[in-house]
Amino acid sequence: MIDSKHIETKTIHAGKVKDGQFGALSTPIYQTSTFIFDNVQQGSARFMGEEEGFIYGRLGNPTVRELEQRMAALESTEDAAAFGSGMGAVSATLLANLEKGDHLIASAALYGCTFSLMNHKFPQMGIEVSFVDMTNESEIRAAIKENTKLIYFETPINPNMVVIDLEMVANIAKHNNLLSIVDNTFMSPALQNPAEFGIDLIVHSATKYLNGHGDVIAGVTCGSKEQIENIKLTTLKDMGAVMSPNDAWLIIRGLKTLSVRVERHCENAQRVAEFLEAHPRIKQVNYPGLPSHQGYPLIGKQMRAAGGIMAFEIDGTFDDAVTFMNSLKLCSIAVSLGDAETLIQHPASMTHSPYEEEERAAAGISETLIRLSVGLENVHDIISDLTQALDVMNSRLRQVG
Repeated sequence: MIDSKHIETKTIHAGKVKDGQFGALSTPIYQTSTFIFDNVQQGSARFMGEEEGFIYGRLGNPTVRELEQRMAALESTEDAAAFGSGMGAVSATLLANLEKGDHLIASAALYGCTFSLMNHKFPQMGIEVSFVDMTNESEIRAAIKENTKLIYFETPINPNMVVIDLEMVANIAKHNNLLSIVDNTFMSPALQNPAEFGIDLIVHSATKYLNGHGDVIAGVTCGSKEQIENIKLTTLKDMGAVMSPNDAWLIIRGLKTLSVRVERHCENAQRVAEFLEAHPRIKQVNYPGLPSHQGYPLIGKQMRAAGGIMAFEIDGTFDDAVTFMNSLKLCSIAVSLGDAETLIQHPASMTHSPYEEEERAAAGISETLIRLSVGLENVHDIISDLTQALDVMNSRLRQVG
């Protein structure tokens, strides 16, 4: 294994298992559901944990294991667990560390399905959740109870792009013997490594930047060996949200270009954000790369760059936002992010529709908020498409007026 501190090298070489049989350069896809034991004694030893080796696809696979080892190296953690979806990673990681009677603290704004899990399903399981402004240290501390077990958040937050200070949250968690869990999907390990600031567990929707090509649904959790083993032997094993070998192979392939892809995403997003902020029909742009953003001071401290995602408010009505989005030609109206293509979506009616109206208001998700995942196209073409769609929206307003 190549020993390097540089992410450009680790995305290609970290965790790679040498193919001793044929010498394949590309990682083999071990498309098998089960594994043969040499004898009964070996099978027994593996089930008892006395011998390393693979048993059954739900419990581990060589292709998936290479991805897990690479992700652990990229996130500066001891180990990682791969899942069949990002929500598989989120739910398994949380449920492995929570039980009836426990309490957790979460940021007021979250990915819609994460919020739905916490706000609707957890109460049925006897798990209490307090949603707080995670930028407010006093509010986090005030929410801690005797039965609080962990703090969960995203940074930047989906979709309003609020940036949370990782070190501040980690310090609160450690001082109160709480577990800290962060969703690092928007940044990826190319731009942010939460473990270096004291965060215990890092979850990813591997569907997004890690894969980068829009053809996989997957998730990953990174953490200590003890924490990952706990997840693998409980909620991953027993609930079964496992990743397929083929999907693991696609993500391994995608990771090889993570650094160069993210660099271009950031370059394009910065120029798009500056364009939108200067446009008279855009009320506000939420992008950490702009000096006007509350998270701007954390670039260079916890983030190496601002990323490829932004949210912006149309200066108008919901119908104006719809007109603008429906007039786009290059940018695709689609949920997800981190693909080569530029994707745009309307959180209030799409990804964050599980929120009630008052919950969206509390989370800063208005009817005119739009989330944009800036792709790898030529930035002039992206800006040109946004310009013509804003022009169509303006024409509609003049006709109505």
